[in-house]
Parts: sequence; C-alpha cells; structure tokens
Amino acid sequence: GFTFYQRTSSYNQQNQNLGVDVRYRLSPHVTLSIVDSLHKFSNVFNQPDLFTPVSGLAQNPTVAVIAPLANQLNNTGNVELTYQFSRDAMVGANGTFSNLDYSNPGQVKGLYDSAARGGLAFYSYRLAKKHYLGVAYQYQQILAYPTGGQSQVQTQTAFAFYTVYVKPTLSLSFSGGPQHWDIVAPPPSSQSWSPAATGSFSWQARRTVLSGSYSRMVSGGGGLVGAYRANLAAASFRQVFSRNWNAGVTGSYQHLDPLLALFSNGGRTVTASASVQRKVGEHFQAALGYTRLHQTYSDIAAVSAFPNVNREWISLSYQFARPMGQ
Repeated sequence: GFTFYQRTSSYNQQNQNLGVDVRYRLSPHVTLSIVDSLHKFSNVFNQPDLFTPVSGLAQNPTVAVIAPLANQLNNTGNVELTYQFSRDAMVGANGTFSNLDYSNPGQVKGLYDSAARGGLAFYSYRLAKKHYLGVAYQYQQILAYPTGGQSQVQTQTAFAFYTVYVKPTLSLSFSGGPQHWDIVAPPPSSQSWSPAATGSFSWQARRTVLSGSYSRMVSGGGGLVGAYRANLAAASFRQVFSRNWNAGVTGSYQHLDPLLALFSNGGRTVTASASVQRKVGEHFQAALGYTRLHQTYSDIAAVSAFPNVNREWISLSYQFARPMGQ
C-alpha cells in the first residue's frame, strides 16, 4: 500500500507487509511451527497488533513507545517445537526474535533502533477436563542502539501458569513467578529480583466475544533504552447484531517506570478504538471506525510533539476466495 501525508510529504512511504506461518507435524505427537512477519510503514496505525489483548500462556512482552510519524521496519519471528507425550501432558520450547529499525533517526529523537532475542521452555498438564497446570522458564536479551553506544538488558523468568475453563465459553488464565533482571550496559550496571504476574480471560457467547488481559513485569525494547517495569492492560469487545452487522471496541493501557532513568523518565500510552462492519452480499464488506492514541513521554521529542493522534477511517473489501475441493 501507500501512505501520503498532506502536510508532511517527507513521510510519504510505501507500506509493505509479509507474513509466513508454517506448521508441520513431524510425527503424530510432535509439531514444528515457524512464524515470521515483516512490516514496513510510517503510519502509527499500520503497526501490527496495536490493540490486541493477550491470552493463553503469558510470555514476557517487549514494551514499545509508538512513534506517530516515522519510517520504520519491524521484523518478528518465532520457532516452536511441541511434544504431546501423553493424553494430558505436553512439553515445548520456542525461540523468538524481533528487530525494530528507524530509517531516519531525525524523525524519532529520543527513540533508537532495538532488538530482542529469547527463548522459552514449558511443561503443561491437564489436571482434569477443565483445569490445566504448567511451569515455564523464559530468557530474554533486549538490545538498543543509542548514538555511539549499546544498551543491553537480560531477564530470566520462572513462572507457573494455570488455566480453567469455567464453562465451554469462559476461560481464565493466571501465571506468576520470580523474575531476575540485569542491566548489563551502559554503566552503571544493576541487577535485582522482582515478581512477574499476568492474568487473562476470554468469554464467547453466541453473538458476543469479550476478552481482556493484564501483566506486570520487567522488559524493554521497542525503541527505548534500558529496562522498565511495565504494567500492561488490554480489553476487547465485539457484538454480532445480525448476519450482516457487527461492531466492536478495544482499549489498551501501558505504563512504563524506568529501573534506571538514564535515557527516559518513562510514561504511559492509552489507546481506544471502535468500529462497525457491514456485510453486503457474499463477498463484499464495508467498515467504519475511529481510533485515538494518547501518550505522555515528555522527554521523548518524537512523541511529545504529537501526544494525541486521532484517526477516522472507512474500508471496503472484496473476498473472492472459495474452497478448493471437498
């Protein structure tokens, strides 16, 4: 696609998206999955999964400050191997990476290129028809590249998780455990322990879908330098009114508190979005929506210049896919 800016033509850009999702069953009980996504954009609202709540097995997310106007390239990938060695038990491991690159540093004063690498191993057991228990260990290395240097943060988290299906349409998930964080560079280095916790729920009725999540942990990246104690919350609601009409609202909140205030004093991000969709015929669909983004990071010039961003949008789509056979 293309994005054209009426008053700031220097931000005009091609928007490119590429996604790969491969799942291969190595044996009846062993599955390998490879997922990768590449996004090149300049519009804040073209970022992937900006308002999506977290659910299921919680992993340490990479926090982010959203640059309203900046040409950037975002690449994320995940490789996972799972082995279900009995009817009720499973083990698995995955490796993840992400890279964030700003093509013009002058557009993002106070933000920097960053990268994250990590891995996770878990064991899950179905205790009963509705109850799932498990343990997991996760390691992350988070890098940022300020002018003339490099920031490195390492986190190690051991946690237990529990999921219960109260009803077939309602599930609750919780996880928590100790987290060790280590600010390796720049000096002064620092390390300590802190608790990490997450919780999520999902409810799906015949015409209604409601989900939400909350997490509190230490992380970094997403253009920031250093480590931050992050509180993240998100919620999503969608209602189907008829065969052709549905509407939804989403919201998210992020508060970042730096462990060492070397480059940023932290701040918060609040998003809200509402949309209405209308299906016209078998293949045609129209949608209308509104989104608002509010950020308070007074010491990041790229954000403080545009603390509030609003978007009103209309989309038209036509789907011509059909089944390939029985």
